[in-house]
Amino acid sequence: MRTWKVDDVMTQAVVSVELTASYRSLVDLLIAHRFSAVPVVDAFQRVQGVVSEADLLRKIEYAGEESPRLFDNRRRRGERAKARAGTAADLMSSPPVLALVGTSLAAAARLMDAEHVKRLPVVDDLGRLVGIVTRGDVLKVHLRPDDEIRTDVVNGVVAVFLAEEAENVTVEVTGGVVTLTGRVGRWSTADMADRLTRQVAGVVEVRDNLEFDFDDRQLLTPGTVFGVA
Repeated sequence: MRTWKVDDVMTQAVVSVELTASYRSLVDLLIAHRFSAVPVVDAFQRVQGVVSEADLLRKIEYAGEESPRLFDNRRRRGERAKARAGTAADLMSSPPVLALVGTSLAAAARLMDAEHVKRLPVVDDLGRLVGIVTRGDVLKVHLRPDDEIRTDVVNGVVAVFLAEEAENVTVEVTGGVVTLTGRVGRWSTADMADRLTRQVAGVVEVRDNLEFDFDDRQLLTPGTVFGVA
């Protein structure tokens, strides 16, 4: 079964800036391209950080009061420092939250959620920038045509993991909702088909209408003696 990766949806023509990029040039860049952030790279194209609109707004937020105050916490002191910064090196958020080439879309989505970021620079194994993936890019997977999703379920799930019972299973897809119908030998087989189908890129929901001849749930419960609850 094919697992979709950031490579499949990322933007490869990435606009980046050098560490020496000035505050004004960063503002001009973000406004001109309607970006909300831009990766900062060194001379070897390795990502050193990300400058966002929020980083640039510190200069306005703390205008006239950039000096640290006695009871400022660490975060507040950092924000005030950015208000005085003039280059990308001092404005950027670092270390950056990155995704390696080959990262699955599910893992990328979890990383974005955990780190509260809207985008991930994608890097190779040397840390060099090769693309960028956004929340919107990850969501594009749900725009896949139903026939493509059905092909993946039939060829990647049913034909592989239910090979001996494939002819007994029917797959229908409407609006990303997959309906599995038919009969298989065991409950565990039906359950596996359901779980694997949910992992297919673009699947919104699975309606499991599979029937089974033998309920083997009790046999699969750890510590259960056959025939004894």
